[in-house]
Amino acid sequence: MADANGDYSLEDSGLLARLDEFALTMIEQPLSYHDIYQHSLLQARLQTPLCLDESLHSVDDAAAAIALKSCRVINIKQGRVGGMLAAVQMARLCGEHGIPAWSGGMDETGIGRALNIQLQSAPGFTLPGDTSETRRYFKEDIVEPPVVLDKEGFIAMPQGAGIGVDVVEAKVAKFLLDRERVHKHGVAVRQKAKGKSKN
Repeated sequence: MADANGDYSLEDSGLLARLDEFALTMIEQPLSYHDIYQHSLLQARLQTPLCLDESLHSVDDAAAAIALKSCRVINIKQGRVGGMLAAVQMARLCGEHGIPAWSGGMDETGIGRALNIQLQSAPGFTLPGDTSETRRYFKEDIVEPPVVLDKEGFIAMPQGAGIGVDVVEAKVAKFLLDRERVHKHGVAVRQKAKGKSKN
């Protein structure tokens, strides 16, 4: 596959069509992050499936892209589409229309990475997920076990309760800038923290 990150325009359709000979799984987000319609025009000119990523912020966006035939693959990032429920709904929509779906991550700590890994195993996700180690972005993660690649390039499914990882309070405190507690009566108490972010 190739990820264009929105760097092309319709004027480049001839150039992009030359990629058809390589039988790629997809070309991800070739046109603007804000576009769905022009992708439909480009997809009609290419044999290679287009994948929409940054263009889709909701289930309705995905439905519009499918109806317009703007793509043949969809990348679902729970942090971009409104959380886990919306991501699962989008994957279900893809499944109903025979659109391969996969999930990528953003710049999450191990908390977000663990959510992504759980999501990538949900029904409707038919292509391998794209999740990197947290140490690619952070010197130190705040969860145990850390999200790391094994020697064969796989990430183990977290096996603990909930999302599968534990937040290590001591590590959070180390990077804490501010804390606010809301008591059951709705009274907020704010405390300044002595720690500072090192990531």
